[in-house]
Amino acid sequence: MRAVLLAGGRASRLGGIDKPALEYRGLSLLEHALAATDGADRVVVGAGAVPAGVPTVLEEPRWGGPVAALAAGLAALPPRPEEVVAVLAADQPHVADALPRLRAAVEGTADGWVAVDEERRRQPLLAIYREDALRRALTGLGDLAGLPLRRVLDRLAIVEVPLPSELCSDVDTAEDVRRLGIRAPGEDGP
Repeated sequence: MRAVLLAGGRASRLGGIDKPALEYRGLSLLEHALAATDGADRVVVGAGAVPAGVPTVLEEPRWGGPVAALAAGLAALPPRPEEVVAVLAADQPHVADALPRLRAAVEGTADGWVAVDEERRRQPLLAIYREDALRRALTGLGDLAGLPLRRVLDRLAIVEVPLPSELCSDVDTAEDVRRLGIRAPGEDGP
């Protein structure tokens, strides 16, 4: 398995903080994503503090959104059409629990396996895709800046993998930070 970790959003609903640097259970959110993909050929898309030895790239144009970031991440990995690639947002505190469940679902001829929470919302940044199918789906979309991920998913045969909503949670708002017990870097615990 390979992995593209998206860690470069603007976090506008959180005042522009570095979301992947937020701490959960003693590790940054990015460190949780890196731990979940340990041993995988991976790349982090976005700025911020990334451990030495982990390749990073920026999407073009900068702040171009998740489709542009996904394309930049895939472009940074030498093609291996027979592989699968985990696509993860680096603001998911429970990614280490969710990813093995997704991996267990990978079978058959589908193009991707996407987590679906208890409210039936697809989580395209908590997913595993066939690399060749994902690269094809990104081809021909034109300008990727600002495109919604559903434009990519609409071009793929997707299997929805039901997961508990807690495992699909991400950090977008101050309420998410409070609900999940997340801390800013250097902030003392409760």
